[in-house]
Amino acid sequence: MYTTVGAAMENAAGDGTKAWNSGGSNILVRRVVQITMFLGGFGVLWMCFYLIVSPFEFPTFSPYFIDESSKGYYDPKLESVLRSACMKDKTVILTTLNDAWAEPGSVFELFLESFRVGNQTQRLLNHLVVITYDQKTQARCLYMHKHCHKLKSGDNFTGEVFYMTPNYLHMMWKRLEFLGSILDMGYNFVFTDCDIMWLRDPFKHFYKDADFQIACDAFNGNSTDINNSPNAGFKYAKSNNRTIWFYKFWINSRSSYPELNEQDVLNRIKMHPSISNMKVKIRFLSTSYFGGFCEVSKDLNKVTTMHANCCVGLNNKVHDLKILLEDWKRYIGLSQYDKTESHPSWSVPQSCK
Repeated sequence: MYTTVGAAMENAAGDGTKAWNSGGSNILVRRVVQITMFLGGFGVLWMCFYLIVSPFEFPTFSPYFIDESSKGYYDPKLESVLRSACMKDKTVILTTLNDAWAEPGSVFELFLESFRVGNQTQRLLNHLVVITYDQKTQARCLYMHKHCHKLKSGDNFTGEVFYMTPNYLHMMWKRLEFLGSILDMGYNFVFTDCDIMWLRDPFKHFYKDADFQIACDAFNGNSTDINNSPNAGFKYAKSNNRTIWFYKFWINSRSSYPELNEQDVLNRIKMHPSISNMKVKIRFLSTSYFGGFCEVSKDLNKVTTMHANCCVGLNNKVHDLKILLEDWKRYIGLSQYDKTESHPSWSVPQSCK
């Protein structure tokens, strides 16, 4: 193919040179044409090489032209729920819920309780939208909360979904696609797993200049350091061209890592040069404020959210989250002096160790 293209270019160049030289020879023009042909051929070869051999084992698709499949999730009923729940700047708080976590005494009850006993968090329930996967969970959600939406899907996520099983991976990627569609609809969102307890208003600790900010399993002290370990269970994304592109880039990267979940794929692609080229501003949230069982927020005077991460098994999560809320209730019952001077601490993790 390249021989044919090169011959055609050479013939065309030769014809043009003859026409120019009809009145005499012009060596300079010949040299210019030859150099142009060389550079053009080199550019074609470089592009082919780039598409075949991707640096750092990153995905090989073009970062600028990504399919818009996530827009297929648009639903007028969802739009209505988002509109009624959003803040003035079109920000919503989102979580997903299946049947196992919605059962009486399970994670969802503890999640809602954390908003009610947290410091200035109860009002945030007005902006919480719970996405459910089946009709039973939807009915249970509406009994306990006013903003619930059943996702149109033929998937079965009703029972306890075990970490890294095929059903778990499918659910995580479906969730990511759904969140991408929220950005497409023009809404900013804070996504939170249900096993995260909201103890203070997190908006006070978000970075105003960031497009996308995410919690960490372990935080190294620098919010701009891409080497932090992200935890996809808690993230804040603003709807703009950069984040819409970023989510589609993230979703499409699954094909390069089919056996990984969305969090691990993010950890692989976070250094991709296309993300910096698109000027996506990413910040990592300190575990001093956004902690969990992987790296506990040690100062109860700072803690904002606590995540039952690094914990396998629904019963273990429920056990430790109940203890966590009891610790918090004891803390808020202390005098201001004791809160400052007695250095109260957590009794967890226990079953989640």
